[in-house]
Amino acid sequence: MAKHRVYMEVGNDGVAVITLSNPPVNALAVPILAGLKEKYDEAMRRNDVKAIVVTGEGGRFSGGFDINVFEKVHQTGNLSLLPDVSVDLLVNTIEDGKKPSVAAIQGLALGGGLELALGCHARISAPKAQLGLPELTLGVIPGFGGTQRLPRLVGLKKAIDMMLLSKSITSDEGFKLGLIDAIVSPDELLKVSRLWALEIAERHKPWLHSLHKSDKLGSLYEAQEILKISRQDAKRIARNMPQHLACLDVIETGIVHGGYEGLLKETKVFNELVQSDTSKGLVHAFFAQRLASKVPGVTDVGLRPRHVKKVAIVGGGLMGSGIATALLLGDIYVILKEINSEYLLKGIKTIEGNIRGLVTSGKLAQDRAESALSMLKGVLDYSEFKDVDIVIEAVIENVPLKQTIFSEIEKACPPHCILATNTSTIDINIVGERTLSQDRILGAHFFSPAHVMPLLEIVRTEKTSAQVILDLTTLGKTIKKVPVVVGNCTGFAVNRTFFPYSQSAHLLVHLGVDLFRIDEAIRNFGLNIGPFQLQDLAGYAVDIATKKEFAGAFSGRIFVSPLLELLIKSGRNGKINGRGYYIYEKGSKPKPDPSVLPIVEESQKLTNIMPGGKPIIVSDEEIVEMIFFPVVNEACRVLDDGIVVKASDLDIASVLGMSFPSYRGGIIFWADTVGPSYIYRSLKRWSDLYGNFFTPSRFLEERATKGIPLSAPASTSSASRSRL
Repeated sequence: MAKHRVYMEVGNDGVAVITLSNPPVNALAVPILAGLKEKYDEAMRRNDVKAIVVTGEGGRFSGGFDINVFEKVHQTGNLSLLPDVSVDLLVNTIEDGKKPSVAAIQGLALGGGLELALGCHARISAPKAQLGLPELTLGVIPGFGGTQRLPRLVGLKKAIDMMLLSKSITSDEGFKLGLIDAIVSPDELLKVSRLWALEIAERHKPWLHSLHKSDKLGSLYEAQEILKISRQDAKRIARNMPQHLACLDVIETGIVHGGYEGLLKETKVFNELVQSDTSKGLVHAFFAQRLASKVPGVTDVGLRPRHVKKVAIVGGGLMGSGIATALLLGDIYVILKEINSEYLLKGIKTIEGNIRGLVTSGKLAQDRAESALSMLKGVLDYSEFKDVDIVIEAVIENVPLKQTIFSEIEKACPPHCILATNTSTIDINIVGERTLSQDRILGAHFFSPAHVMPLLEIVRTEKTSAQVILDLTTLGKTIKKVPVVVGNCTGFAVNRTFFPYSQSAHLLVHLGVDLFRIDEAIRNFGLNIGPFQLQDLAGYAVDIATKKEFAGAFSGRIFVSPLLELLIKSGRNGKINGRGYYIYEKGSKPKPDPSVLPIVEESQKLTNIMPGGKPIIVSDEEIVEMIFFPVVNEACRVLDDGIVVKASDLDIASVLGMSFPSYRGGIIFWADTVGPSYIYRSLKRWSDLYGNFFTPSRFLEERATKGIPLSAPASTSSASRSRL
């Protein structure tokens, strides 16, 4: 039997039931759409068919259009790979067909799946089905008529909210809005849908064409006021991305000139957007996230993950309490150990605050919160570690302390227990060097705040067993993290790649560039905050400590300045005490603090690297390049050292761990878009002007001179050697 097919069954009642079958979510692959058109044409021709019901196999209607087609379009530039669905299938065949269609929905109807349902004359759904149009997350707009039909069924404001924020609703809410005509049990779904379709055919129920409805659009003036406000919101929430404003333009065309004209505009704009750099970046990030879970020698050797029931965490500070929160929300029992009652109580209160905060914001039900907190137990010794499956050490970055803890937990835990450290920079071999069970040791690097940030960097050593890696990867998915397996070195993949980020910013400041201008340029590039505000949030002690680790490992490419020490000496410690580069006051946004500039000037004098003693003149674009090209340079070394399995792992890790703009595809994808040759020439020029910090890596030089993309597999580089 074919993996994907569309089949039709005609009952004695004269209703043809057309079923989509393409596991797991009945994606609308090109063959599925062709099969759907074929079955519809047959149903329209047959005299024994009075009406049609379209549904999905396996308890799901459809998860939407096959995104693999986008990737093929990006690779080939061939738009003819996109099928004509909007007009040929949904308007001419289904909506304007001579026989009525009813969509029988359960599970989910997303993207093109929901648009298919919108083209039908009625929609019957099982309870709690997920409905949405998330196309904007892939850099495009709904392309099968969603921009026109959804506003006509649920109202303009709600439709814009669903599309621009990619916010799905349940079928129950859809029923209240008028998107769904009836909610029935899954057992009754096909029966009710068949009867409904027959009643439309017999004119006992209205034969509605959603494309021609207008009663929920309001007056032209009201619609344009809503669109005006929505455009302002789009500029705020989606800087540098074209699809949000384009979506609003297409919606407006339909309101002003009619639904059919809106459809034609929708197709034209969709075809333009699908070829944009934004769509290419977002689609790449989408696939990179899914590819990250495939690890050679781990996920392809027939191993089965062991079930993790209980996890112990050593250290209840910011990271430990955040990790505990994530585990509890994933229904994992947690033992939290601290060195004294005061610290333990503080850690437990932090966890409680994290979980109750989710209740207050409406993201978690009260009973669910109470259930999660009931799975937490605080302890002051290792007696409760006798039956834990994993221990995660999350104490301060102190090597002797971590080594002592690992020696202790190895004795206290059962032989199968995984021994993990949450260190962000320290070599895992150093942490576990006093431990005998080397095959059970690895890094579980969460990003702060651990219960919010989605990335989990799993750091393997040369001795870590494949089973241990698989178990931790599976646990990561259970607690809704994206696990990326990386090799062991100082800083691992993400922090090592991005350690030049703050140093580039400091170097620019010492070359005379205004620090607040640097932050603004980086925000305009797409990050939420710039490097100096980030230092304020993290606290200067963290930056100083990590810089020492990197200085020891990569001494030849470190920029050193006394700025942070001078700030601390002046009584500043960033957000921790309300004063850093910015002023932090409760209830207001951070404000640049002009009084920090004399301290910056003092550091500039002590460092004395301005050419001829005068500030350099650079554009905002050059600021971005001088900040991120050194990051790309270090990413090349990470690739060359085999710290990641594939370049796309570093891409998704940079997006999820460092908030690199997802629409730029990740650090390597963006670098390939800019061009390795241009990056190499720029770094070479800056190294001649400003020193060794900018010296291009061997890997970058080789790729640039040979015209090979940075993302190409390591086999094309003779220097590559894998740590994995």
